Amino acid sequence: MPHLPAAYDLARWLTRNHDRAEDLVQAACLRAVRFFAGYRGGSARAWLLRIVRNAFYDSLAEARREQQEVSLEEETAVDHEPRDPSDPELELLRRADAETIRRALDELPAPFREMIVLREIEGLSYREIAEVCDLRMGTVMSRLARARDAMQELVLRAGGGRR
Repeated sequence: MPHLPAAYDLARWLTRNHDRAEDLVQAACLRAVRFFAGYRGGSARAWLLRIVRNAFYDSLAEARREQQEVSLEEETAVDHEPRDPSDPELELLRRADAETIRRALDELPAPFREMIVLREIEGLSYREIAEVCDLRMGTVMSRLARARDAMQELVLRAGGGRR
């Protein structure tokens, strides 16, 4: 139960849809309960996030088989930054920056998006990301570097190309 918020965050960023994210987390939790005997220890959070990730990719494969179009509705981003109500201009800039970053993150391909979400939002270590995504550590590091570069390019493009 303590890892449900992280599971929902990952699901929401992968699906880009609140309702689908809730369904995905529910399916992942059912899988976790069903296959708990297969849990070999280690990070329970990473184990659950891997199940969420696998459930997401399974649902994409199923949708392709059924020739259904995946709905990608935008949701507002959750702002984790503390607010300073005494400075409305600063608050406006924070909201604009958060919106730019959210849009850039939404534009990333799913493999890059999941790297950014797992590392920068969920705070997983490279080892935990490797476990969640079933990748080698070097692949995680290079994919994360490419994801950060792509994210930076999208943010710069949104800001008029300033570096």
